[in-house]
Amino acid sequence: MISHMNSKKIKLTSFDEILEKEMRDPEFRKYFELETKKLEIAMKINELRKKKKISQAKLAEKIGMKQSAIGRIEIGEQNLTIETLSKIASALNKKLEVKFV
Repeated sequence: MISHMNSKKIKLTSFDEILEKEMRDPEFRKYFELETKKLEIAMKINELRKKKKISQAKLAEKIGMKQSAIGRIEIGEQNLTIETLSKIASALNKKLEVKFV
């Protein structure tokens, strides 16, 4: 004998809906935006380094860091100082610009 399961409709919540709800919390929003900026910087450094065809090890050598630190920078796990960003920009023949908008 086959039993029939209660057929309740389940409403799935999308990531965007969850994020929209969480963004209403000022503390969550602050940390989310901070992490987003860190990842944007990390991705840009990775993109520029690859465009210049420089390995993580070579970039690290140019700025006086270990390759593992460059790896952490490129995945957004390293807090960066203006000094470090400036060294990276210089090693990649770029100009560092910081803006408040």
